[in-house]
Amino acid sequence: MHKSGFNLCNLPPWVIASRHFNENPQPLEVQGVREANRFLFRKLDELHSPEERGTVFNDYMSVKFQLHHWQDQKTDTARKSLRNSYLRYLRGWMMDSNSVEGAVLKGWVESRMGIAPTFHKARIAGIHTESYYQYAVDRMKGSERTNAINSQLDILHEFCQYELARRFPDERWVTLFRGTCDAEDYDVVEEIGKRERIVRFNNLVSFTSVEERAWEFGSTVWEIRAPLAKVFFFNDLLPNSIMKGEGEYLIIGGDYRVRRVMCTV
Repeated sequence: MHKSGFNLCNLPPWVIASRHFNENPQPLEVQGVREANRFLFRKLDELHSPEERGTVFNDYMSVKFQLHHWQDQKTDTARKSLRNSYLRYLRGWMMDSNSVEGAVLKGWVESRMGIAPTFHKARIAGIHTESYYQYAVDRMKGSERTNAINSQLDILHEFCQYELARRFPDERWVTLFRGTCDAEDYDVVEEIGKRERIVRFNNLVSFTSVEERAWEFGSTVWEIRAPLAKVFFFNDLLPNSIMKGEGEYLIIGGDYRVRRVMCTV
């Protein structure tokens, strides 16, 4: 896994990306985010409904980043900058993870966790390659479209981790599935058995909690046990989620133990 020279997390990149972290997960925190937004989390502590907490989160983001004032801006560029919030980037990922919005989300993982992407439109063999340059161009194009997008994603990630702890206080992992048509193109770190292997995933990758849904995306379906600590976003985190009903999870990547699911049809 390609590592950046720095990160803003409480653990180093090589730990976060390792299979050993997945077997013994620890909390992941982007430095200073919880403290800088302590008013939000104190308010969330008072609420018992996930829907209420999601609404308060959206309202807080709207006020903090002036997202609700986009119509008041004098230029088209300024209006677009405020309209293109974190929700726009989640929608962009859902439509195409190789879009400029996808590059921004992968760039957030790289800058915060220190894990560079291994794929964006093409395989990325290292940070000095042409494919990495093209990814960086898309990331720059996407970032300039909005106001402080990395800061927005920081708070989104922290809220996701907060909400998972509230909903599943006794859980450390979630079972997820991924369907693919190009299983042979993934980097296999180690063959464990006939149906199990260690696979190196991109620095941000989509999974689903619904096995049947995974079969819609390919003839090979893998099952993983993902640490909740590496969940960046999940489908019903926010009210009226754009991914609602699909069981989708966005997971911080690295080396994962996968088990091939056999088709029972």
